[in-house]
Amino acid sequence: MSQYHRIIVAIDLSEDSSAVVERALGIATQSGAELHIVHVIEPLSFAYGGDIPMDFSGIQEEIHQQATQQLQRFAQTNGIDADHQHILLGKPEVEIHAKADELQTELIVVGSHGRYGLALLMGSTANGVLHGANCDVLAVRVGKKK
Repeated sequence: MSQYHRIIVAIDLSEDSSAVVERALGIATQSGAELHIVHVIEPLSFAYGGDIPMDFSGIQEEIHQQATQQLQRFAQTNGIDADHQHILLGKPEVEIHAKADELQTELIVVGSHGRYGLALLMGSTANGVLHGANCDVLAVRVGKKK
């Protein structure tokens, strides 16, 4: 394994996030790398499009505040300091790539549910991160084990 100096771990704050961070922490410890944790919030306008004439700003701000609190608790539990916690707004794979480029990371760690068939064709965050990344990507298998 090559020596990594800076690693980003992208999480969705679900119960699967612990397994993803555990793997990233193991690699960071082994490599002596700096670890950054990223959570991306998709704007509500992405989900509902521009067809609904509503102001989502208040709801979006509440989502952002809750995600920030959750990420802070999660990061504290895993020993990741505040300077290495990032809440981003946008399309997950785009924002993760941008942050990885900004921080000049050598590895992105992301969880993957191992979808196949139609679910894979529809796209997943892990698949989106893999394609277009300028560094190594580790997809950690999460979810139900068979």
